[in-house]
Amino acid sequence: MMFKNPHLLWGLFILPLLFYLLYRGEKRSSIRSSFLSFFPAKHTLRTRLLFFSKFILLFAIGLFIVAFARPQKGFIEDKLITEGINIVLAIDISSSMQAEDFTPNRLGAAKNVAKEFIIGRKTDRIGLVVFSRKAITQSPLTIDYGILHDFIEGIETGMIQDGTAIGNAIAESVKRLQSGVEKSKVLILLTDGINNAGEIDPVTAAQAAAALRIKVYTIGVGSKGNAPFPVDDPAFGKRYVSIPVQIDEGVLMEIARITNGRYFRATDTGKLEEIYREIDALEKSKIEIKQFKKVKENYTYPLFTGLILLIVYIFTTRVFLKIFP
Repeated sequence: MMFKNPHLLWGLFILPLLFYLLYRGEKRSSIRSSFLSFFPAKHTLRTRLLFFSKFILLFAIGLFIVAFARPQKGFIEDKLITEGINIVLAIDISSSMQAEDFTPNRLGAAKNVAKEFIIGRKTDRIGLVVFSRKAITQSPLTIDYGILHDFIEGIETGMIQDGTAIGNAIAESVKRLQSGVEKSKVLILLTDGINNAGEIDPVTAAQAAAALRIKVYTIGVGSKGNAPFPVDDPAFGKRYVSIPVQIDEGVLMEIARITNGRYFRATDTGKLEEIYREIDALEKSKIEIKQFKKVKENYTYPLFTGLILLIVYIFTTRVFLKIFP
């Protein structure tokens, strides 16, 4: 049991004083009445009712004090976020992300680790940008991770004309991040290729991000050498061809350096999962959390009991004491 306004309980200490004053006043009244009538005071039914009614009144006052102190129980904890991190996930959806040097393929692995990543970010706003020849915002910054999960699940290659516009992806992500008031802003950019599309140079975009204090973590995905790539053959059905893995690591490293981020190379699904866990550890939310308690209010019990006793007191003093002289 706990109380919302525990300081009001100090009022209970007034009750003994009230009892003493009422008892003293009643005693004086009894002595005076006895002196005037030349007979000793008797404990009649009226005097007993009067004395009993004062007990009822004091008990009712005590219950009102307890009710106003707001007794509560059965609390749970809730969190109020006052400051968090804004994070944008920028994921390459060019056709080369279908390569199966990852399980089930590069894009599938990227989606899976991204979904796992957001599960652990319980206090941050996260957005999603996808890119190939151009970049589009798939989800604005949100704390509704259920909707974000669905957006990630729905991305696939072919949504945008093929290509790799890394500079545009950074610029689009910066637009999402610059509107936030949070002090910490992070972009996690994942790609498997070389910048070959878009009108914005990746380094120029990185400089704009750095000016806004946006930290960029870049991830290059792809095995060493060649990777199996599925193709649909009209004659033989699905078959695989070997394609060279081409990642512009120099540009990705430079982007990370300019923005005070880091570059990671993921050569398989396990390594990609490890990278996201490392980023998760590096960017823990620096937030202020206040604990609130949602509780079951129990003030109604003493309040209603006190009201009943007050009615009994009024009925006793206004009705019974008139019946019994």
